[in-house]
Amino acid sequence: MDRAQKAAAVAELKQTFSEVGVVVVTRNNGLTVAQSTQLRNRMRDAGATYKVSKNKLARIALDGTDYLSLGDLLTGPVGLATSVDPVAAAKVVVEFARTNDKLEIVGGAMGATALDVGGVQALATLPSLDELRARIVGLIVAPATKIARVTAEPAAMLARLAKAYAEKEAA
Repeated sequence: MDRAQKAAAVAELKQTFSEVGVVVVTRNNGLTVAQSTQLRNRMRDAGATYKVSKNKLARIALDGTDYLSLGDLLTGPVGLATSVDPVAAAKVVVEFARTNDKLEIVGGAMGATALDVGGVQALATLPSLDELRARIVGLIVAPATKIARVTAEPAAMLARLAKAYAEKEAA
């Protein structure tokens, strides 16, 4: 990797760090290409990314960002899982690590807040932004549905009563 490629890699990482809501650092202890591809596909489906980077270049890219605390975690073969949604990357990594012992969660950060392994796992249990939005919409729509049902019920009762009288008269 020549100097220009390194500068481009640092610039790309710096831009990523400025745009994401969470960074999870993982240690790869012998992931196969198929397992790594599977992890990347799951991350992509969740709206997150997973990238293996040179530690020195990642440390340089961390300068001037909120994720400066990650510098101590960048030792050995590590990968960086990132997402704009603070929960998406953590969810996928924790789920994948649960089924694959070759991926170890080292820690992470949510902006300036450093996370240990327990913090990343706790973050993974939270609902995602899409789930929260769906819950809010459900809460907003529920009262309107109940009001419509309550206001329509007296008319429905009158209609059933009229039908019952009509059937009684016909019999």
